[in-house]
Amino acid sequence: MDKSLKSQVYDTLEMKFGFKKLRPGQGEAIEAALTGKNSLVMLPTGTGKTLCYQLPSYLMRGTTLIISPLLSLMEDQVEKMKRNGEKSVLALNSHMSAKEKRQGLEFLHTYKFIYVSPEMLQQKRVVERLEDIEISLLVVDEAHCISQWGMDFRPDYLKIGDLRKQLSEPLTMALTATAVYEVRKEIIENLKLESNIKEVIYSVDRPSIQLRVERCQGDKVSKVIHAVNTFGSSGIIYFSSKKMSEKTAEKIRRRTAFSAESYHSEIETKDKKKIQAQFLANKLDIICATSAFGMGIDKPDIRYIIHYHIPANPEMYLQEIGRASRDKKGGIALLLYEPGDEYLQKRLQEASLPEENELKYAYRHPDELKKFKDDSKLRLAQYFITQKINIKEALKLVEERKVLKNKQLAVMLQYVMSDQCKRELLLNYFGEETLEQQKKCCSYCEENLSLPFEKRGPNLHYTQNKEDWETILNKLFNFNSQP
Repeated sequence: MDKSLKSQVYDTLEMKFGFKKLRPGQGEAIEAALTGKNSLVMLPTGTGKTLCYQLPSYLMRGTTLIISPLLSLMEDQVEKMKRNGEKSVLALNSHMSAKEKRQGLEFLHTYKFIYVSPEMLQQKRVVERLEDIEISLLVVDEAHCISQWGMDFRPDYLKIGDLRKQLSEPLTMALTATAVYEVRKEIIENLKLESNIKEVIYSVDRPSIQLRVERCQGDKVSKVIHAVNTFGSSGIIYFSSKKMSEKTAEKIRRRTAFSAESYHSEIETKDKKKIQAQFLANKLDIICATSAFGMGIDKPDIRYIIHYHIPANPEMYLQEIGRASRDKKGGIALLLYEPGDEYLQKRLQEASLPEENELKYAYRHPDELKKFKDDSKLRLAQYFITQKINIKEALKLVEERKVLKNKQLAVMLQYVMSDQCKRELLLNYFGEETLEQQKKCCSYCEENLSLPFEKRGPNLHYTQNKEDWETILNKLFNFNSQP
């Protein structure tokens, strides 16, 4: 970065974002955008990927178009930008009313930042309006969704390469936190970025997070209670079951002095926002969540992440545990495993892919698909049909996807079972090596790990909407603080 450009970047950094320093990787990504290079940026969770495109956008003439797969993440980012004084920002998604969408499209050319869901890009009117405006930077957030080898493969993302061509191939930045080499290669190929690209690839390792695995034998809830009492406030516990997240939150409230709430897709939007705000303000101690929680959450002092169920793959695991210790003051990632836990993930994986009879039905009755609830099975079937992939090839692709998911789950089981450094195993999966042995690394390297952070006590001022007398007494007198 030459002296003049560097000066502009740092002036903008302080004026627009209130920072004086860039984090590792941000400078390289910003420089690529400002010198006309496409980029694939892989930075660990919590290292400020949004700044990589927001900052250079202020030094470029036209509009920045951001494609984001999650409505909640998109809305969080838009709200945060507005709170920080950026009014020229719009989110185009299915949550808009017909009037809001009409007005948004009419005045599209007036916005500096436009966030859009991949589903909206299937609408002809939306694409036509985007063709009318000057797009200086196209951002593909969570770019691993493009790859069939990625953890969150989204068929709609495969169409972004064609959209980019329609929009006269604007400068493009693809962002991800966790992508193995095959996924990165597929992202570049799909977006057709091969000829002019800068790859900004940083290690997925988060040295300040201690990796722990505990085996369970019918005592998982007790282990959660013990962990909460040991680790203290400011933690997230992840579940693959909504019902179990609710039950465990209730048990934490009853059996410890800490406040806890469940968070999943069936909770009303206003309640989600309230829970999120209380957690960010340190008024709520613990969140028991499904994967619906955490994307875009900017809380530097989350001290621990517990996984009640084994995650489906290493990518998801690293993304979720990466929400701890963003301030680098120490964090814990605890995975609880009970023999047979993997069968829950296998059932969830099977439910996400169409069976042979379902796919054949979809091919015979494509118009009937509109009647069904929008889910991953439906999206995949629709993609195969619209891309004119024959049924035989579609079935083969589904089978390959199943094999891949089983391999990824097998890596997580190896992480639990193997007699080797947990960090080394995860890094090897991503084609990395551990540079040096670090202290308090994992539960294999050191048997009796101490807390890598200063424990924070419960927030006794938090009040739940409906607290029974037993929960209130437990908080006041710390009854049942041990499992």
